[in-house]
Amino acid sequence: MSFASVYPLYVQKVAKKGRTQAEVDQVITWLTGYSAAQLRRVIDAKVDIATFFTEAPRLHPNAGLITGVVCGVRVEEVADPLMRKVRYLDKLVDELAKGKPMTKILRA
Repeated sequence: MSFASVYPLYVQKVAKKGRTQAEVDQVITWLTGYSAAQLRRVIDAKVDIATFFTEAPRLHPNAGLITGVVCGVRVEEVADPLMRKVRYLDKLVDELAKGKPMTKILRA
């Protein structure tokens, strides 16, 4: 599955709650280390999700502070490293959609 196919779903989810695509981009770039231009390139290139995370410049050092439940699974208990990164991003987008302040979402 390409990251480009999931990205619009993230944007759609937060837009329903009054948040913006720019905020989704901010969350993604915070987590992965991609710049805005790099993010646009990987979306346009339709890279798969594994490649998206494997080639990410760096996972944010505070990513381990992302905890909670996504789809009935505790994020911090996901054993597979790739799936944990996917769930980190899912959790951040969920928090954005729920209206949390960006400073709390970004674990500042």
